[in-house]
Amino acid sequence: MAGYSGRGVHGQTVEAIAHRVISGRIGEGDTLDLAALQDELGVSLTALRESLKVLAAKGMVDARQKRGTFVRPRSDWHFLDADVLRWQFESAEGPAAGAGDPLLRDLGEVRGIVEPAAVRLAAERRTDADLAALDEALDAMARASEVGDEAVDADLAFHRALLAASHNEMLERMEMVIATGLAFRDRLVHASGHRPQNPVPSHGAVLDAVRAQEPDEAEAAMRALLEQSARDLDKLRGTRGGRRTR
Repeated sequence: MAGYSGRGVHGQTVEAIAHRVISGRIGEGDTLDLAALQDELGVSLTALRESLKVLAAKGMVDARQKRGTFVRPRSDWHFLDADVLRWQFESAEGPAAGAGDPLLRDLGEVRGIVEPAAVRLAAERRTDADLAALDEALDAMARASEVGDEAVDADLAFHRALLAASHNEMLERMEMVIATGLAFRDRLVHASGHRPQNPVPSHGAVLDAVRAQEPDEAEAAMRALLEQSARDLDKLRGTRGGRRTR
């Protein structure tokens, strides 16, 4: 999931323009004022044009003679691109707003469809190498602080390893979507000061069922894990019911 943040002037320029587009500061159909952007960002016209090529490749902008460079409709954006997803999650305006973001709702629905199905396949197809990767991720989860990047990284490693254990290449590619959103969700919960329930037992139950090659139990354990994830977000929002975000 290569990103552009921290990659020098080029990366910073891509990020800056992307956030302006996603936040609506530069709206759909708007023509970009390249001279003003060049001034505002303090970059050369060449660097600006190179950055716009990146966004064009992601479906976010386009250029036409006599019209110039303009923002394409959101429906044209390459929504499953890791950077486009990350930029949209980053557009949340703080923990309370982020918790109710429609993207998190969508993420919950996608996880509810993909991960229970993937874990059934993992229970049937897992190899010793898959189990070793899952064990390593669970051990890292147990060692990690309840908050912080170590906990987030361990959680992502576990879910990536589960998708890989399905041995279905298309499901494995869903890692890009799930990991990008899951990283945002985890950091949102941890940054809020809310202490989520210890994740090791729920993830361990999934792993035990996968190890035992019990697809029904693995699916049930995964659904229970997703329900706990929903409850963590509910607490963050301060809600008690209604439609939940997994």
